[in-house]
Amino acid sequence: MAPYRKLSDLPQVIPVFPLDGALLLPGGDLPLQIFEPRYLNMVDDAMAGDRVIGMIQTKPGGDRTRPILANVGCMGRITSYAETSDGRYLITLTGVCRFEAGEELILRTPYRQLRAKYDRFEADLSRDEEHQAPTEARNRFAAALKRYLNRRELDIDWETASTAPLEALVNSLCMGLPFEPAEKQALVEAPDLTARFDTLTALLEIDASEPDDDAQPLQ
Repeated sequence: MAPYRKLSDLPQVIPVFPLDGALLLPGGDLPLQIFEPRYLNMVDDAMAGDRVIGMIQTKPGGDRTRPILANVGCMGRITSYAETSDGRYLITLTGVCRFEAGEELILRTPYRQLRAKYDRFEADLSRDEEHQAPTEARNRFAAALKRYLNRRELDIDWETASTAPLEALVNSLCMGLPFEPAEKQALVEAPDLTARFDTLTALLEIDASEPDDDAQPLQ
């Protein structure tokens, strides 16, 4: 992993990959399958340079081929790379630091590039993996997660989850669970781990409180 220890170590101009529903968080690993020519080009250039790509969602409006970018994304570094026989790239991005989307550069590359502003997220470079939530909050979270998974007929390794550091558990769930793009954006914009934990808990509880679509009406 590149030694990104302070903000000045981070690249100021980064290529961005707008992809709704794909969430990258600092320390998390996001596998991606790349097949569009412009993003194959982007990966080629990234591999020839500092191996970084900014994952970002979009906002409503704008042109379909050039959507309006969300305010916050996460810069990741390519930590795994493979090429398939039919020309696709299979890569893994490991999250480094979130960024605010600054000025977009007008360049000749087929993919988009912008100035990344990291100041708000300096703490991403010194994450506290020993952070723990109060017992009451963790119990509330576990109950909400069980209801969410049962409702959606999903499962996780509870033994691993119960012993995982809070940051790793929260980030993996934020990235992996099928939340809507707006919900994913709320998670990436949460100021710190505590706020992300609270937001995740709230989203799980909201989902559990919604009526099932196939529920029978009362007679």
